[in-house]
Order: sequence, then C-alpha cells, then structure tokens
Amino acid sequence: MANFDILFRGGAIYDGSGAPPVEGDLGIVGDSIALVGKAGGADQAGVEIDARGMAVAPGFINMMGKETALFVDGRGQSDLRQGVTLEVFGEGTSLGPLNDEMRSELRRWRGLDGQGARGVPWTTLGKGLEYLAQRGVSANIASFVGAATVRQHVLGQDDVPPTAEQLAQMRALVRQAMQQGAMGLGSALIYVPGCFATTDELVTLSEEVAAYGGVYISHLRSEGDRLVEAVEELLTIARRAGCAAEIYHLKAVGRDNWPKLDTVIQMVEEARGAGIQVTADMYTYAASSTGLDATMPPWVREGGHRTWVQRLQDPALRPRIKHEMSTPTDEWESRLLTLGPENVMVVGFRNPDLRHLTGKTLAQIAAMRGTSPEEAAMDLVVEDNSRVGTVYFAMSEENVRRQMALPWVSFCSDSPAVAAEGEFLESGIHPRAYGSFARVLGKYVRDERALPLEEAVRRLAALPAATLKIDRRGQLRPGYFADVVVFDPATVQDHATFERPHQYATGVRHVLVNGTPVITDGEHTGATPGRVVRGPGWRGLV
Repeated sequence: MANFDILFRGGAIYDGSGAPPVEGDLGIVGDSIALVGKAGGADQAGVEIDARGMAVAPGFINMMGKETALFVDGRGQSDLRQGVTLEVFGEGTSLGPLNDEMRSELRRWRGLDGQGARGVPWTTLGKGLEYLAQRGVSANIASFVGAATVRQHVLGQDDVPPTAEQLAQMRALVRQAMQQGAMGLGSALIYVPGCFATTDELVTLSEEVAAYGGVYISHLRSEGDRLVEAVEELLTIARRAGCAAEIYHLKAVGRDNWPKLDTVIQMVEEARGAGIQVTADMYTYAASSTGLDATMPPWVREGGHRTWVQRLQDPALRPRIKHEMSTPTDEWESRLLTLGPENVMVVGFRNPDLRHLTGKTLAQIAAMRGTSPEEAAMDLVVEDNSRVGTVYFAMSEENVRRQMALPWVSFCSDSPAVAAEGEFLESGIHPRAYGSFARVLGKYVRDERALPLEEAVRRLAALPAATLKIDRRGQLRPGYFADVVVFDPATVQDHATFERPHQYATGVRHVLVNGTPVITDGEHTGATPGRVVRGPGWRGLV
C-alpha cells in the first residue's frame, strides 16, 4: 500500500514524450511525482481527484514571458489558467546585472519608486529572481541574461563599440549570470541599446554561454525585409560561439515577406542536420505586439527613454524623424512603413487621458487629430511618456499553421502574465496574454487538427525543458517535480480577442506547481509555491 498526498485517478496521461496517452493514475508526494501508472485499490491519498475524461500532462513552459506584471500580482493568472507552470524571462533585458542608474530606471518602470532603494534591493540577476520568488509567485520563474542589460551596464544606451577592456567586463557579467543560473544570453536586436551590438560582440558574449551549456536566444535583427539575413546571423553566432540557439517568436512580418518562411525553415533544418542545436518558439496569432518605438529609427531612441522623448519634442528634429519613418531604407525597418498605419493598433497607455484611443489604429487616430500617422505616433509617445503598447497585424495565418507543425518549435506568450481584474483592466493587451497556450490545444489540436495532442504536449513541456536543459521538469516521470496540468481536451478554449482581451481561457481544471495546487476546479487557490529554476551553469551562487 502506498500513501500519496495527491492522487489523480483514471486520466489520460500524456507524459510529455510525444507517446500516445495511457489511461492511468498520477501520484504526488511532497513536491515530486511518485507514481505514473496504476494505483492499487488499497493505495491512499490525502486528496484524491477523479480525472476520468481529462488529459493529465506536465505543466507547460512559456519560453518568452515577462516579469513585469508579477511584481504587481504574483499569481500570473492569465498564463496559469492555461496550464503554464514555468515563466522564462530575458528577451534582451533582464533583472540583472544592474548598476545604480539602472536600478533607478527599473524602480520607475516597475512602479516601485515609492519604496526608494528597497524597491530594487538587488544588483545581480540571481538576486533579482530570488527577490521576485520571495514576494510570492504561483508559477516557477527562470531567465536568460539580457544582452542589452549587460551592454547598458558597461556602455550605457549609446551607439558605441566596446573597448577590449569593456568587452572583458561584459563577458564577466555574462559569466556571473550563467553561474547564478541564467538559461543563456537573450538578445532583442530591434530595440535600443540591443540593436547597437555587432555580430562579433554577440559571438564573444555567447562564448561564455557555451562554456556553461547555455542557449543564445534572439529576437532577430529583422523579421521582415531582412529576415533571411537575420536568421543567418543567429546561425553564425551559434556556429562561431559553439552554443545552442533559439529564435524568439518565429514569424515573417509583412505580406511581401511571408514566402520567406520556406527559406527560414530550410536554413534551420539544414543547420540542425549539420549538428547545430537550433530551435524556435512562437505564439499562436497572426499579429505581433510591441511599442511604437518599432516605427522609429534607432538613433532617435539612442540614450534612453527620456532622451527619446526630448528628441520627439524637438521641432528641428521632427521633420527628419517623420521623413525616416516613411522612407524605405536597408539600415532599419519601420513597422509603420512595412504594414501601413491601418494595421497598427494602439492598446496600452499609462496616461488615463489617452485610454479612449485603446483599440484604434494609427490611421484612425491620425484622421481624428488631423495629422499624419508618423506625427501621431510621435505625439502619442510624448503624451503617454511611454513606448505605448501596440499591436501590429503583420503575419499570415497560413504561416502560423505551418509553424505549428514544426517539431522544433515550442510556444510562448511574449506577454506578461496578468489578471482580468484590478489595474490590469485599465489598459488593453494583446490577447496572446490570455490565450496563446489554450489556443494550441483548442483551435490547432482539436478544431483544426494541425498536430496531435501528444505532440502538442511534448512541445509545450518536454521540448522547452530539453532546450533549456532544465532538470526534472517537462515530463511526467517518477522523481520529477510535480508541475502538472489537468485539462478537458473537448472544451479547452481561448476567449480573449483584440477587442476584449481580458478574458481567461477555460477548460483547464487543475494545475500543480511543485506539488502544490494553484488551480483547483478551474479557480485559483491563492497559493504561491513558485521557485527559481536555474540553468545548467548554476554554481549555487546568487
């Protein structure tokens, strides 16, 4: 006779390996899985749950989450209610390493200003993750070290090359972060100051990542007109540094660029055939989201947010900015020029006086104000004193379905994990925050049969865990941590839309994180058992 803390009986067990499901039981003791198979009739459990008709799977991994909202509400319900049990951060920027100026900036943007120095009582990535976990999070958390964060720490936000001594300092910061458990190096090469990094600089930093078995992961330098060249840069970095690489949120932006996905797939599969560990992740929508900074030339944003806003207010500079925003060039890509203002929708404002514009396109706002779309974009950034959350209708649904079938592609939200309550309702957001993972299971597995459920579970859990070299997570095996999701394959569904994004997905019945129930019968339990999950280079240092 065995004794379990929690026992799920009679579910269809999808163990994460990609094998077909097996009807059976799942027993939990403490924070770990003790049984995958058949429990005996005499076995007992403190909590026994009837899982008949349900899928029992390893918790899902969000390969590109954002930590911002967890400082406000650690429950992360928009993701948790979809079965996400691990949030991975670090797209270009990370919680460390920080100098004093960066700590002040972080306090401002994390809403921690009123707490003074106590608002950001850390300087390293390891300590930052520990601080967030200690505040209380329902899901586990992990992070890459941001290449832009490392660059800013040493060079500030200017477009300058590092000296040999400065590059050595940057290498040391990456090495420190890897020893503190970073998953690798994350770059975002369309944003300031990350876009100022050369290929050689990224190779040098990635060599430190390779030494610890980590991954170089990148928001590519181009996802549109120069997509193929940008993928080649990522493959070059992986080859020269000798590390694994992943493409953040794989996509081809702009109708003229949609056919390039064929070439990208071929490039990645040839590299994989040659022994380079290359993978990608994606979100399950044909629209992307970032800020209005993606419509403006990099030099305008050089020096940081305040300098950017000052330039946008300078009457001597505005004509030049407007001209560059509307003129084709090989030096940078304007989402406004690529897509047109009718495909650029603003959704996120800090200024309450601007929130009536939420959901309107830049073309509509320009018409309302009697100005050009370029001037409207500049004015909104100034008036909101932010980059302004923006949705770009940029991709092909056919390409989304093609990517769904690729065995080396995992999934992400590219979004903070928010809640359909409180201050989060004051601003719009891309529906991917509430639906990216449920959409895999509902729309693409059940409704469109784009991939089998067992393969979807593998790519939601085991594939990202293997990519990140995470120990004892991503599969249902005895001895593995009990990160578990139980859902109804017949009813799991996303509900968030671009017009009404703050709607939870449904169909996920139970979620456990480290053996602790965080979702029971579809509702949050209030528990915050999330831990810091560390990468292969961890040396017990924070």
